Amino acid sequence: MRHFHYIWASFLSLGLISPVFAQDSVDPAEPHATSELDSTTAQTSPTHPPRLEALKELKNIKAKDLKVDASATQPENQKDPLQPLNRQIFAFNEVLDRNVARPLAIQYKEKVPNEVRGSYRQFRKNLGEPWNAVNQLIQGRPLRAAESLGRFTINTLTTLGFADPARRIGLYTEEENFGTTLGYYSIPSGPYLVLPVFGPSTFRDTLGLVADSQARPQKYILEDRDGVYWSEQMLGGIDARSQLLDIEDVLQGDKYSAIRDIYLQRKNFSIAEKRGLEPETMFIEDDQDSNEDQDQQSNPDSSNDEIQEDDVDTTTK
Repeated sequence: MRHFHYIWASFLSLGLISPVFAQDSVDPAEPHATSELDSTTAQTSPTHPPRLEALKELKNIKAKDLKVDASATQPENQKDPLQPLNRQIFAFNEVLDRNVARPLAIQYKEKVPNEVRGSYRQFRKNLGEPWNAVNQLIQGRPLRAAESLGRFTINTLTTLGFADPARRIGLYTEEENFGTTLGYYSIPSGPYLVLPVFGPSTFRDTLGLVADSQARPQKYILEDRDGVYWSEQMLGGIDARSQLLDIEDVLQGDKYSAIRDIYLQRKNFSIAEKRGLEPETMFIEDDQDSNEDQDQQSNPDSSNDEIQEDDVDTTTK
């Protein structure tokens, strides 16, 4: 693992140069590959490449724009102020996916039996249970952490983690990461961010990704066996990509925006659920607020009564 920091530096460099490759790698004969970029570069001068314009847009980002707690219901300029650059990196990731990741995932799904893929997937999930427990302890949920450790113990002792007998006795998995733990304590996510290779993220989740990478058991089990470690990580990525093959056609229209909003929605849902909030409120927050305003205008007295009751309920909880 001694090369880990060098690899992260490589990814950082890749993030800076990826817009260049994204523009150069897209086949001019495939207009659909660049259609997503056209909307963000319509105002671009013909003498300035879109990637340069995207970098210039960063000058307009203010410190307050980086303190946002991004959610799918927010305006784009609030949740995604880095959109010009994000779309460039997204295009680069699409090139990698189309030419490398997706073909490998298709072959993997066709050649590897479903039972083998399922056992491998379960084995990796089981290795993550101790880190799940650590995050649950940090979140102040010791009983849930005990369940995760119980799952790890039972599954490891009985099947080496390749199956999930713990589920049969009512111990269900709850996958965690450090980014979610930071969100649990209401640390703002920062703007939406697209990482080279890794894909959708936020400032907070990028920090969590660094912590998660140091917590993988494989990192220490395969110490000084870098080739085996990175091969296993690559196989895990291919397996994850293969699970999206059946649902990738569901995304219609602006794929970038759809992926962004789904990512932010799922992340906020997960955090709200762990904090014991009602996750459905975050999806209808804007409509609910507008309805409450209309009700208040039509019947101020009843609205005040409802607000008082809500305050009492919130205090009780």
